[in-house]
Amino acid sequence: MTRNDKVVAIKKPATKRGEATRRRLLAAAEAEFGQKGYHAASVSGITSEAGVGQGTYYLYFDSKEAAFRALVADVSVGVRRAMAEAVSGAPDRMTAERMGLEGFVRYVFEHPHLYRIIQESQFVDEALFKCYYRDLAAGYAAVLAQATDCGELAPGDAETRAWAIMGIGHFLGLRFAVWDGIETPAAVMDAVMDLLANGMAPR
Repeated sequence: MTRNDKVVAIKKPATKRGEATRRRLLAAAEAEFGQKGYHAASVSGITSEAGVGQGTYYLYFDSKEAAFRALVADVSVGVRRAMAEAVSGAPDRMTAERMGLEGFVRYVFEHPHLYRIIQESQFVDEALFKCYYRDLAAGYAAVLAQATDCGELAPGDAETRAWAIMGIGHFLGLRFAVWDGIETPAAVMDAVMDLLANGMAPR
């Protein structure tokens, strides 16, 4: 069980059709919360965007807050899935680092409201906000620790590395995907990988 499981109670549909409706509502919630912010967003805005009635909405979510919590949990899963898919088949850990960062920025490019939604969660429920980042960091640190144990990375604190590289990814996504509406240029990724591989000390 992750920390998000403790914070978010999710109603899981029993049928494929029900899951498809829930996915449509979550996509609509992403647009509604992302465009308007939590407080200005409304259940009617979500249902209008999804093309369903409010009665249908309440089969899946008890309130606006419940939909927002489910959305943050869904985004967390989506980010991790996108990065896992991005690094699939990487021949070594350093290549995986590049592919993972590129995969994250690509996900942000495809989900331009991600940053606002996560930032809004800090003011809806700070525990939810912290869970999003802590769960990402915990999973990432475990991967880095395993790579270190296998000799693919130099010895070092995996948790510190996880948070630091997440910070790099965060601002790459903000700078390029959100502000410029593009994926990270290859030259920028080359510079990032040089930093990760060689540091900044004179060589």
